[in-house]
Amino acid sequence: MQTKIADVESFLAEGTQVVRITTEDGTVGWGQSACWGYPNAVHEVVKTFRGYLVGQDPNRIEHHWQYLYRVAPFRGSVVSGAVSAVDIALWDIKGQRFQVPVWELLGGKCREKVRLHLLAGGRTPDDVAKNAHAAAEEGFTAIKFDPIPGGFGDMTLDGLVRGVVDRVAAAREAVGAEVDIILELHRKLTPLQAVPVCDAVARFNPMLIEDPVQIDSIQSQGEIARRISSPLANGERMHSIWEFRELLAGSGPQYVRPDVGLAGGLTHVKKIAAVAESFHCAVVTHNFLTPLLTAASIHLDVSIPNFVTQEYSRGDEGPLRAAFPGALKREGGYIAAPDAPGLGVTVDVEKLKEVGRKMWDPNANPLRQDGSVLYAV
Repeated sequence: MQTKIADVESFLAEGTQVVRITTEDGTVGWGQSACWGYPNAVHEVVKTFRGYLVGQDPNRIEHHWQYLYRVAPFRGSVVSGAVSAVDIALWDIKGQRFQVPVWELLGGKCREKVRLHLLAGGRTPDDVAKNAHAAAEEGFTAIKFDPIPGGFGDMTLDGLVRGVVDRVAAAREAVGAEVDIILELHRKLTPLQAVPVCDAVARFNPMLIEDPVQIDSIQSQGEIARRISSPLANGERMHSIWEFRELLAGSGPQYVRPDVGLAGGLTHVKKIAAVAESFHCAVVTHNFLTPLLTAASIHLDVSIPNFVTQEYSRGDEGPLRAAFPGALKREGGYIAAPDAPGLGVTVDVEKLKEVGRKMWDPNANPLRQDGSVLYAV
């Protein structure tokens, strides 16, 4: 039975922006943007999309993606984040209407369960070791943390390298060879700092080192990948297959980190994964916002052959979970392939308003002692 889109709504809760699309037969699909730096801007873009989407066939997902992405002359993470939220909601609707999980529509299962890496954190070497050990005890086979010390912007190079090594050594000692270690450098370093830091931790065999330098230049990302021996990962702030293609063409195989809420939704990230596969490159999906984006990511992970591990935050198990009925349940260090139709997760908008979190403070950007701006975030 044919149905059309009856309404498109956007909701804001602090740093979280979600989309609800309702069809004439009453089917409701949910999506979310991961452009968390500017959710208000995404909210406004989604409102402009409504005029086109209402009255359209919700099944024409690829067509709507192309139309929304190309209807106006400007691009960027805000537009891509808005397209992503709409795209995810349309896949949710389609899965419900066909009474199958979204991964079934994306090509079926490549795996029965999805491996997770926990955002373990830790400010000091002792904190890192404690968190790493606890994660391993829970069944996680991979952890991620930022090993760069506080105050790094005013450190000598030797002090910076020693501080990073102390934290990585503590994590490796805590988990031994049984757990993979992922190092998130959060784009904090210059290329001249990144290479000695990465070289110094290579002996601890990190599974990957993520985003050592700012993403302003795709060429610079590739140059770092060629200069260090550890596997490198990039891409959580990228938002198109063209950016990912240029990254891989310039640097060869590495891990890519697309976020389904930023890089064009399930439609586009499936393509990014295919581009990566052509370079013998693995996918480590980025995600830390809500159980809704976790669910969307899991459906993608289940369906692609070159997936390795999914980022996972304990925030999914805290107060935020109450706003997302149907949130997927972790079992040790894995989440099983969902079997509910669509995404299987919905949103309680009123509850989200209570538990939604502020993502950043525009007045809190760290500065060096001389007053200049750090390369952070």
